[in-house]
Amino acid sequence: MGSKDKLDVTSGDSNGSVHSLKGMYENYFLDYASYVILERAVPSIEDGLKPVQRRILHAMKEMDDGRFHKVANIIGQTMQYHPHGDAAIGDALVKLGQHDLLIDPQGNWGDTRTGDSAAAARYIEARLTKFALDVAFNKDTTEWQLSYDGRKQEPINLPMKFPLLLAQGVEGIAVGLSTKILPHNIGELIKASIKILEDKKFTIYPDFDTGGSIDVSEYNNGKRGGKILIRSKIEKRDKNTLVITELPYGVTTSSLIESIVKANDKGKIKIKKIVDNTAQDVEILIDLVAGTSPDLTIDALYAFTNCSVSVSPNACVIVDNRPEFLSVNEILRMSTEHTKDLLRQELEIKKADLEQKWHNASLEKIFIENRVYHDIEECETWEAMLETIDREMRRYIADPDEKLKAVDTRIQLMRPFTEEDILRLTEIKIKRISKFNTFKADEHILQLESDIAQTLHDLQHLTEFAITYFEDLYERYGSKYPRRTEITSFEQIDVVQVAANNVKLYANLKEGFIGWGLKKDQEIRECSDLDDIIAFKKDGTFKVSKIGDKVFMGENILHVDVWKKGDDRTTYNLIYLDGESGRAMGKRFNVKAITRDKDYDLTKGSKGSKVLYLTANPNGESELVRITLSPNCRAKIKVFEFDFDHLDIKGRNSQGNIVSRYPVRKIEQLEVGQSTLGAVKLWVDEVSGRINTDQRGIYLGAFDTGDLIIALYSDGNYILHNPDPILKIETKLLLHVAKLDEDSVITAIHYDGEKDWTMVKRFKIETSTLNEKMFFIKEHNRSKLLYATTKTGIEVEYYLLEKNKKEYWTIELDDFIDIKGWKAIGNRLATKMIRGIKEINEGEDHEQDDDDDSELKIGDTIELDL
Repeated sequence: MGSKDKLDVTSGDSNGSVHSLKGMYENYFLDYASYVILERAVPSIEDGLKPVQRRILHAMKEMDDGRFHKVANIIGQTMQYHPHGDAAIGDALVKLGQHDLLIDPQGNWGDTRTGDSAAAARYIEARLTKFALDVAFNKDTTEWQLSYDGRKQEPINLPMKFPLLLAQGVEGIAVGLSTKILPHNIGELIKASIKILEDKKFTIYPDFDTGGSIDVSEYNNGKRGGKILIRSKIEKRDKNTLVITELPYGVTTSSLIESIVKANDKGKIKIKKIVDNTAQDVEILIDLVAGTSPDLTIDALYAFTNCSVSVSPNACVIVDNRPEFLSVNEILRMSTEHTKDLLRQELEIKKADLEQKWHNASLEKIFIENRVYHDIEECETWEAMLETIDREMRRYIADPDEKLKAVDTRIQLMRPFTEEDILRLTEIKIKRISKFNTFKADEHILQLESDIAQTLHDLQHLTEFAITYFEDLYERYGSKYPRRTEITSFEQIDVVQVAANNVKLYANLKEGFIGWGLKKDQEIRECSDLDDIIAFKKDGTFKVSKIGDKVFMGENILHVDVWKKGDDRTTYNLIYLDGESGRAMGKRFNVKAITRDKDYDLTKGSKGSKVLYLTANPNGESELVRITLSPNCRAKIKVFEFDFDHLDIKGRNSQGNIVSRYPVRKIEQLEVGQSTLGAVKLWVDEVSGRINTDQRGIYLGAFDTGDLIIALYSDGNYILHNPDPILKIETKLLLHVAKLDEDSVITAIHYDGEKDWTMVKRFKIETSTLNEKMFFIKEHNRSKLLYATTKTGIEVEYYLLEKNKKEYWTIELDDFIDIKGWKAIGNRLATKMIRGIKEINEGEDHEQDDDDDSELKIGDTIELDL
């Protein structure tokens, strides 16, 4: 057969009719493709559900009685509406339950982190959540259709008053197209819906239950062609051990471990052992080969394993029975408008219901108060009775279209008086007539009129009503879902951290509750929803618990903060009263390891013991306190000073030293001393910018209480950091990083782009804001920081280009200019940009140290290619 020949196979039947298989293929395939797209794989924009999910939720609503139901029973009920078998229903039900949003699961529902499957349907149970009942169901606003066999009514779409599609995310493969919408944070979606209604700009990004971090620079609002990079959270436990505590979206612990083993086999990374300790929390321990850099290994894990994955979203949804490719912003706008329309429908239904109640109450009041029922006593036929009621009632009422005169005392109804109203009046029982209370009836009618007026107001101000609805939704549910995935950038560029700490810790100290949900109580600090919280109480005990919405720690809390396992620098200074001896005892201790939710006693445990004084010192600082004894005691010296520096740091179980044998009335802090643990020596990795204690990179110095790290950048800004051993400093445009204390002086050579001058300035840091850019040169697009140092006595060499020849100069910077304010422009060095700045002497630090040079320079000579 030639290449241009066409195959047109025909077939006949017993009646002699002929069918073209080519035509049958085209028609049937199109029907099949349309069915799969509309009825199987792609969700609807209205409620964000695929048909099988919608039918599961509808079946569960019909079964709902507040109690759990066997999943096998739910599957059986759903099969009345879904024609594709129990396996498809069971798989969809488990996925819905694992989202833990619409379905409240009970039993072993599997684990998306490890890839473990759920138990058999006969062993697990489920019910609808309160959230689902609030946002997904309303029979009055639901459109219905017949089920596949015509026996039942099922919803065309659920009246979803929430952007469920974006909250849960979805994946589906149909014929000729696919959809992949990533899950987003519930609270952020609600806030974004409010901004839409307020006509404000908004931005939403994915958020995953597995945590990790994402780079959204190419997200493209979730449209085709965009992508996001997702990374696991990797921490250094020590210089030979890494621990993975959060996973990328869609990656299980087993697949992650498999990818790490493959990378090790290929020589991409060097590890000695990998152990999966995942239980309630993810914990994958990686033991490194001796001498291997932890930071380099972390980078290699991101480069060669599933610790970093790329995901390409493809937001395709069904709109008006057609698949459409939209952005997540467009989906959220449509969902918000749909919610607004559903709220309008509910208000109109409520208004009609209230008007009907007012109509009935008004007619009943007129019927009883005017004793219309007496007029029907003489009626001999049913028709005569109805006619009498109609005639007598119209003496007191007027239809809505009637125009009443000023003297007319009739009550104008909201709708015409009908035969149904007459029949309803005939059904009033004698008991109700005999107990009728005019005052209560008037109150009831007034309340109905108030409710009608409020409903009309809400309809006239529908946008404000919708905003209030979303605000209430956030208050009840949104705050319970803090962001788990950190938004950042994986390139070496300066980016804004959207959710570095995703919850705030609050505490009710008197009643003993802590958590992120106690927003009316005292705010303690920002923290992660994965943190452990330590609380010290008045009775001398302390406890560590996982942070939650509301966690009881014990009454009369004195101090509460985030607790870090293995923290050997945070030192607690304590003076307590021993209830048995009456002595005041002093001790200093660390809390390095604990058992969660267990009370530990810091006193001797005798009855009546209590805390007199307690402080937490992050770097082991000592304190000087003034102790005032009871004026009635026999002590000769009733006011004296006590220095915690005299106490050794011991275990938390130590009883402590005697501070006083007499009753203590008051203890006051006089001053905070230096760290008794010694300063922390820190280094910086020149390539990665990581601060470390592993002696890797350039030595910065020994950091004590009050010392900071300063990083200076060529665009003319500096950033102050706390000396955190796990800090990573941005290295792009970095000129200098050093230890900063109260005596440090910054010497800078900068180019003023506005005047075309090279300037020199020397200044002390006068700001205290951490982790924020502070510009100390003119913010002009041509201005640049050419050189910076914290050393004194520096002499530099530079050159000027004069007629294409280099003219060299030297200058001793300390003698050229005095110390001025940090906003000062400085003294002019040249009327053009200088080049080739080079230090020609070592200079000296204002604080001598036996270790390496504390300066980080980008080469000995700075050549600026402008």
